Amino acid sequence: MLLDKYQKPLYWHIRGIVKNHEDADDVLQNVFIKVYKGIKNFKEDSKLYTWLYRIATNESLTFIKKRARHLQISNEELQTRMVESLESDVYFNGDDIQLALEKAIAQLPEKQQLVFQMKYHQDMKYEDMSEILGTSVGALKSSYHIATKKVTAILQAD
Repeated sequence: MLLDKYQKPLYWHIRGIVKNHEDADDVLQNVFIKVYKGIKNFKEDSKLYTWLYRIATNESLTFIKKRARHLQISNEELQTRMVESLESDVYFNGDDIQLALEKAIAQLPEKQQLVFQMKYHQDMKYEDMSEILGTSVGALKSSYHIATKKVTAILQAD
């Protein structure tokens, strides 16, 4: 039941972070394994939705860190490579504007990337983001505002 309801939105959330279709599928599989193993420990202190997204976010970030460490590059360099590979990704159906936006987002610090992806692409509520990321609503609004200004400046400079 959880798989049917959340597979697609979680896939797109993960895909926004890891960029690549195959990597997103792998991370999504790991997420549902963790959910299956941990569902009995779900305390209902938070919504199921935010609990799932927290797991997906953490798994995605862990994936990026492991991949960067394996390639012996920084997380930022990996992000740049992942966005550059979108041009040859047969599963990427965005146009030049979408690609430019993704390149601009990749230049943001990790937290701002997450906040921007969650607000801009998924139109997620700040309250939900707060539960998922463990950050105050005020800090998230500030991060989104700053990220928006940076993305705008990057896009205007190109």
